Amino acid sequence: MKEVTGTRSADQGNDDRAGQHHPAACGGALTSAFRFLGKRWNGIILATLQHGPLGFAELRRAVEGISDSVLSERLTELSAAGLTLREVEPGPPVTVRYRLTPAGEALMPTLEELATWAARHLPKTPPATQHGGRRC
Repeated sequence: MKEVTGTRSADQGNDDRAGQHHPAACGGALTSAFRFLGKRWNGIILATLQHGPLGFAELRRAVEGISDSVLSERLTELSAAGLTLREVEPGPPVTVRYRLTPAGEALMPTLEELATWAARHLPKTPPATQHGGRRC
């Protein structure tokens, strides 16, 4: 059995520090997914849109605590990633709604599993910071 200490062992590479884990070891796709979905609000916006298309103001009300500028930025990022679609309905009045794309819809079972896992294994979040008291 190998003893783990705070010093470098002979089988560690010269570029590694003892005890550190490099993101590349997790796999590029997983690292990329968490970097994107772990960005504040992205997962919540996607989960909110799973119930159907919403306008900007409806989304802002549903995602408590997000500012207009951040919501706009996140919607642009989600659209660029192919997870949401911005639809403009001709007026009058002109209406803009956001919805999940098929790729965004395909992510929903994974987000639900992650939410289920978090409910079972992570410390409970105080009610004041929960997402509107609703389950995504």
